[in-house]
Amino acid sequence: MSRFPDAPTIVDVAVIGAGQAGLSAGYHLARRGYVPARRAASGHDRTFLILDREERAGGAWQHRWRSLRMGTVNGIHELPGAPVPTFDAATSSRDALPPYFADYEDRFALDVRRPVTVRAVRDAPEGLLRVETDHGDIGARYLINATGTWTRPFWPSVPGARRFRGVQRHVHDYVDAQEFAGMRVVIVGAGISAVQLLEEISRVADTFWVTRREPQWIEEDFDVPARVAALAGVSERVRQGLPAGSVISVTGMHWTPWAREADRRGVLVRHPMFVAIEEDGVRMPDGTLQPADVILWATGFRPALDHLAPLHLRTSAGGIRVDDSRALDDPRIFLLGYGPTQSTVGANRAGRAAVAQIVADQTPITAMSPADDVNASLRHVSSR
Repeated sequence: MSRFPDAPTIVDVAVIGAGQAGLSAGYHLARRGYVPARRAASGHDRTFLILDREERAGGAWQHRWRSLRMGTVNGIHELPGAPVPTFDAATSSRDALPPYFADYEDRFALDVRRPVTVRAVRDAPEGLLRVETDHGDIGARYLINATGTWTRPFWPSVPGARRFRGVQRHVHDYVDAQEFAGMRVVIVGAGISAVQLLEEISRVADTFWVTRREPQWIEEDFDVPARVAALAGVSERVRQGLPAGSVISVTGMHWTPWAREADRRGVLVRHPMFVAIEEDGVRMPDGTLQPADVILWATGFRPALDHLAPLHLRTSAGGIRVDDSRALDDPRIFLLGYGPTQSTVGANRAGRAAVAQIVADQTPITAMSPADDVNASLRHVSSR
C-alpha cells in the first residue's frame, strides 16, 4: 500500500479504481512497457498511476453481503495472468476475493495508491487532464476510469417513501437474511441480486416480490457466452449516448440455480410494482395494501462518474457516447465497467482494449513539452 504525495506531477495514464477493470488496465499497461510512476527511472519512461479510494485491495468485493458465497456468486472471471484460486463453495466472497486482488497487485507490482479520492477531472493546458484528488493534483495525458457502480446505489422515487414506519434497505447495505427473520419483506427488483436474495430471505421471512416488468425467463444456463452476448447488446446504446441500462433489460433472466430453487419452493412469484408507500406497507395497482416490515430495494446501481462532470461528456439523453470503451467526445477518456463492459469478463477485455488504443496513438514522449513547462501550466490553472 502506498500513499500519493510523492507521486510525480505528470503521468501518461491515470487509472481511477483498482477493481477488476482498473487492475486489468494496470496489467496491460505494464505489459506494454509502461512503468508505475514511482518506479520511473528517467524522463523517457512512459508512466501510469492507479488511484483507489478504498483502504485496501479488493474493490467492491470487500463490501458484498456476508452470505454471498463462492458457490452462489454470479460469475467470477480471473484477472489477466492470474487464475482465481480454488475456494470452498461455502466461503464468503468478501473473505475469498480481496486477498486474491491484493496478491495480484503485489505480484505484478502495480503500485496502487490508496486511499485516494478523485474529486474532479478537468481540462488543463498542453492537452492534459487535471486529476484533482484529496492528496493533491496530477496531470495525465490519458484517463482510464474504472470506478464501477458500487458507490452509487439507485433508489427509485416512489410517493410516500418517507412515511414508511418500517425498514428500507438497499442491497448495497444488506448484511444477511437473519436481520429480517420473522418479518414481512417486500423485495423490489428484477435482477440477479433480487432473485438471489428472495431465495435466501424467503427461508426465514415472509417475502413479497415486485418488479416493474414481467421477467423474461430464458432456459439456457447463464454461462460465459451468454454474458458476452448480453454485453454486446448494450453497445449500440452507449455509442448513441443513451443511458446504458442493465444487462438484464437486454437479455432477460437466465435460470440460475437460486432462481430454480426459489421456483421449486414456490416463492418465485412476481407481483406488479406498487404505486405508493404508506406507513405500514405498499399500495398495489389494484388498490390493496400489502403489509410490510421491510422494503428491500434490489434496484441496481448507476455508474460512479460525478468526478467527470467538468468535462461535459453527458449527452442530453443522460449517457456518455462510448465506443470500445473510449469516450467519443473526448478520446483521452476511457470508461471501463460502463455499458457493455459492466462485468468481470467485460472489464478484463476493456482494460486490454483501452491500453491497446493508448499505445497505438500516444505521441512519442520526446516530442512532448518539457515537464517543467507542463507543471507551470498546471500551476497556472490552479491559481485561476
